[in-house]
Amino acid sequence: MGSGSDKRWKYNVASSSEQRPPASSASTSPGVGAGTHPSPAPMPLPQPSPQTKHRDARFGKPSVASSFTKKLFGGLKGLFDKKIDLRILMVGLDAAGKTTILYKLKLGEVATTIPTIGFNVETVEYKNISFTVWDVGGQDKIRPLWRHYYHGTKGLIFVVDSNDRERISDARNELMHMLGEDEMRDAVLLVFANKQDLPHAMSGDEITEHLGLGVLHGRKWFIQPTCATTGDGLYEGLDWVSQMLCKTRKR
Repeated sequence: MGSGSDKRWKYNVASSSEQRPPASSASTSPGVGAGTHPSPAPMPLPQPSPQTKHRDARFGKPSVASSFTKKLFGGLKGLFDKKIDLRILMVGLDAAGKTTILYKLKLGEVATTIPTIGFNVETVEYKNISFTVWDVGGQDKIRPLWRHYYHGTKGLIFVVDSNDRERISDARNELMHMLGEDEMRDAVLLVFANKQDLPHAMSGDEITEHLGLGVLHGRKWFIQPTCATTGDGLYEGLDWVSQMLCKTRKR
């Protein structure tokens, strides 16, 4: 009895040791090792692919160079976003179309106007420049008052009626008188050759010759054919003014 019992015990021990997996085994088969619950082996960590490594390198912690680049472009953006305030004087003989030009630039539409007695003043926003435009009446009795508006003027817009051949010499005399004033010595000159839509309008070259623009020395000037009622040529003229004045400010 005892002998059989011993044999059975030995058999059980042997059988148990044969079936039980080693302690280091990761097997999870049920019934192996009675009362034993082996721990599952740790899952291997995913390895980043070459694309992931490249992405992490690009979009990880910003380098010193990238920080500098951000600051540089941020500073440039602030520079170009900043508005520059400039005073522009717009004059010319009466009925040349000055007020029509002013409100075409300001409102984008043709406004009904009457002869200006005194002045109109409006702020025109264009690109990064804020133009304060003074439209001064052009009647002969008012012209002596133009000089009261010279101070602080950075640009002069002189408007000419391209169809008014009889008074083009008067326009020249008034323009040359203005440019001779000390307060206007540094102002850039833009000539709007207006009313180009009329059939007998003088060309830009003709007006350049009649006004004597070719004899101006040390003066930045530009003539732009325009039609105030349609807006043709107006913004091209403002482009030139803004470029010239921005160059002047950088010096």
